[in-house]
Amino acid sequence: MNIVGPKQRLSTRLAFLAAGLAMSAWAPLVPFAKARLGMSEAELGLLLLCLGAGSLMAMPVTGLLTSRYGCRLVVLISGAFTCLLLPGLAYAPTPALLGATLFAVGAAIGTLDVSMNVQAVIVERESGGSLMSGFHGLFSVGGFTGAGLMALMLWGGMTPTASAAVVSVLVALSLAFCAPHLLREPDVAERDAPLFVVPHGAVIFIGVLCFLSFLAEGAILDWSALLLTAEQGLDANRAGLGYAAFAIAMTAGRLTGDRVVRKLGGKRVLLLGGLCGACGFFGAVLAPSAPLALVGFVLIGLGASNIVPILFTAAGNQSAMPASLAIGAITTLGYAGILAGPAAIGFIAHAASLKLAFGGLGCAMLLIAASAKLGAASKKA
Repeated sequence: MNIVGPKQRLSTRLAFLAAGLAMSAWAPLVPFAKARLGMSEAELGLLLLCLGAGSLMAMPVTGLLTSRYGCRLVVLISGAFTCLLLPGLAYAPTPALLGATLFAVGAAIGTLDVSMNVQAVIVERESGGSLMSGFHGLFSVGGFTGAGLMALMLWGGMTPTASAAVVSVLVALSLAFCAPHLLREPDVAERDAPLFVVPHGAVIFIGVLCFLSFLAEGAILDWSALLLTAEQGLDANRAGLGYAAFAIAMTAGRLTGDRVVRKLGGKRVLLLGGLCGACGFFGAVLAPSAPLALVGFVLIGLGASNIVPILFTAAGNQSAMPASLAIGAITTLGYAGILAGPAAIGFIAHAASLKLAFGGLGCAMLLIAASAKLGAASKKA
């Protein structure tokens, strides 16, 4: 039987920290990979499909795995594969090998993502208070730390491979510290869960909102560096500052998010968050200089910060299907945004401009704001 207390809450935060570190390491490497392999925006967009495809292949079965074997085993195995694969992103010599590595990294991080969120739902529920924004805040801490550290190491002259290896070591250390207190046993309510349930009702709606939010976040991960270098003239060694600015703002928003959600309610947070994120995207597109574009990335981070935590809590609280399977389902639907987003942005950038593609993401955030009332209602489902 799992016992949930302060140690389990800390271990959950460390798992989110490790996932954020791993995920953010790719953003500063994108310009180097593009230059090394001589790819166009459209070709890079197609290659980036592999990252999302790997996640989508792994996520639907991860909820089942955690309901059978517990969160600890799934978190640690997926985390170990992530650490081993990250340096390969920096030295893959051909587009085919880079695509294969991106697929494997996507599968490992996708599995880690779902399993740690299943643990977060259980820990939050058993603790009797709002904790999800804080957990996701540690993911943002990892994102800021990883992107900033990568940018600093690359700026200082370290090779991309060595920089990625340093991040892998930090991920491994975080997982080692959290391992003893991850939940070893499956949730009692999930042990008899069916092997598969077709998502329906509130789960589908929550998944659509996750799709839009992850679409926006994935664009910052994969394309912010190129927007700053190609459109704003920022040096490639500093291109990771875009994702770092986004991650700092998201960290601040999520670390205070549990109090904000309790005070304002989910409806207002979704409404204000969507509007703020839209202003950020439009600002980054229209900014006349790189520093002002970075302000846009800050607004995106603040706006998006608490949207996904609210939706994950909603998926854990709904009664249409078992929580572990619901988490896997909405994460899969959400990460479909990461699968479709990079390719769509690449094609739009190739046919028109990268600025137009980012303007479309601002419209996606407006759709989240327009769905705030229904999103809040889904949270109570």
